Amino acid sequence: MRSLGTRRLVLVAGLAAATAVAVAGCSAGQVAETSLKRPSNQGVNVDNSNKTVAIRNLAVTYNGPEGYSASESAPLEVALFNRTTQPVTVQVSSRQPDAALGKDVVSGANVVLAGGQSSASAPAGTPPSSSPSEPAGQTGGPARIVLAPLGYASFLPGDTDSMQVEGLSAKLQPGMSVNLVFEFSNGAAPLTLQAPVGVPLSPAPRESGDPAENHEE
Repeated sequence: MRSLGTRRLVLVAGLAAATAVAVAGCSAGQVAETSLKRPSNQGVNVDNSNKTVAIRNLAVTYNGPEGYSASESAPLEVALFNRTTQPVTVQVSSRQPDAALGKDVVSGANVVLAGGQSSASAPAGTPPSSSPSEPAGQTGGPARIVLAPLGYASFLPGDTDSMQVEGLSAKLQPGMSVNLVFEFSNGAAPLTLQAPVGVPLSPAPRESGDPAENHEE
């Protein structure tokens, strides 16, 4: 027969275990903020000099290990967020990079919008004159995006529109970047950024005969 002291120890241990299970069940029912975010594409995330415009997930769309040939066009992925209550125009162009950046950074002849308007959002009641982006059909560059007050514009693979770097100065492969310049209508200093070639969200399928498939435990 267990002594009174032993029974008390068992009772305390049982209560502690039940409490731990209850706490674990409670936290499991909560959705973490990070679980609601789009998986990282290893793009560039930066704010402009006066913190009025946020640039997020800037990258060149991955199109395979061979990348893009010289003189070809490469689509960009980016989201632009206006943190002010006034419209802001963002102009995007490409320039030849400084020699110090090395051969892994290339440039383009133009940055243009094509195919429609960007995926954009603005608060209800925003005047039509505060268009999130300019109409399609722009030629010659640079790309100009008008962000509505507290609105955003995004360019992602599969959208009907795109932002593209035209006339690449050299071959652009994974591990390399394209040199871009962002200019703002509200007095913020221009930003020179290097947009890296994105990475695939899932690994490439293994080819038949892959040694890893024939490995025996």
